[in-house]
Amino acid sequence: MIAERTAPKTVEELAKTLAQCNDAGLAVTIEGGRTLHGMGSQPRRSDLVISTTRLNELLTHEYHDLTCSVRAGMTLAQLGERLAQQGQFVPIDAPLRRKATIGGTMAAGWLGPRRHFYGRSRDFAIGSQVVLADGTIANAGGMVVKNVSGYDMSKLYIGSFGTLGVITQLNFKTLPVPQHRRVLIARLPERSRDRVVTQIAALAVVPAAACCVEGFRKNIEGEDGIDGRLFLLLEGSQALLDRATRDIRSALGRAGVPETIILDSGAPESLERLLDAQIATLGERSMTYRSLGMPETVESRARELRDAANRRELFTDVLFDIMNGDVFVRVSERDSRAFAEKIENCDDELRAIDPRSVIVAGDAPIRASLNAWGAPPESIAKMRGVKERFDPKGTLNPGRFVDGI
Repeated sequence: MIAERTAPKTVEELAKTLAQCNDAGLAVTIEGGRTLHGMGSQPRRSDLVISTTRLNELLTHEYHDLTCSVRAGMTLAQLGERLAQQGQFVPIDAPLRRKATIGGTMAAGWLGPRRHFYGRSRDFAIGSQVVLADGTIANAGGMVVKNVSGYDMSKLYIGSFGTLGVITQLNFKTLPVPQHRRVLIARLPERSRDRVVTQIAALAVVPAAACCVEGFRKNIEGEDGIDGRLFLLLEGSQALLDRATRDIRSALGRAGVPETIILDSGAPESLERLLDAQIATLGERSMTYRSLGMPETVESRARELRDAANRRELFTDVLFDIMNGDVFVRVSERDSRAFAEKIENCDDELRAIDPRSVIVAGDAPIRASLNAWGAPPESIAKMRGVKERFDPKGTLNPGRFVDGI
């Protein structure tokens, strides 16, 4: 049965609809741009889909105070373009930014590769408006950077996958747009990657993003060496970029990398392609896993996850974040039938390496039978308790979150 769909024009209309569904015992699925629909579990039941895409205004931009307020249905690209008119931005990194909504990205708790440089996107949220399951419109925080005493309720909804309330508005602190951006790409010779990771992690001038890549040839610039390739993003003044570039070339030379390509134009687009690759699928013949961990273990985890998939005779594309410790592994086959035959055993092996790895992309029907979230965290009982308090009837995104919440 296909659920009905609605896209309210106002917060009040959304609240009224949600209250009616809650009273009637209907299950509601919350959607933004659907860019992260492949992440986590599918809803257990869905009677109505509520889209936030028509709630897409920039409400205020107090550029002198470095703050803004935005409706949740606005896309990352739209917000970026509006703030850039005053030379500012909010560092929210997520795939498919021209379709991804602010609310959906924040509800998913997506973690970007520049968070070691600027902080997590949730750190920039200073206020929120949320519609609870019973239709109550709840506000938290405000438009002042330091305005919270006690628990910051806005943070509770970020990363909750719409299971506690529908985010309709977020207030952010903003930053000045970097003066310059530069991308550096280098092919990695055989047995050089561990040395490269060590050298990059020890740089005095920290890159805004630093990733090692294997594959993703149609998605990310550069060509692989035997050990893949390196992608670096620098942001800041021209003097800072020039100094960092000299340091990086020297560091890569010590690691045995003979050549570095510098791209001074199109750096924002290069970052977009890197982000998009994190959830890029190959139809019904691929699945992408994300493993979170410490930067010190990132290279070894990437290698172990890749080798486990290869042992199951599956192809792999790998991307790992040197500075933050994230690993993305896309496993695939030449056709969907062969993929379906192999992925369950492969999933078991990947979970043995990282029990809490999360499926973030994949259109294969078999995905519904896999545990997309992996092992539940130790706090799962508390998470269930919070869900019970905020949504006792289980109206919002039932089954969408960790361990069937």
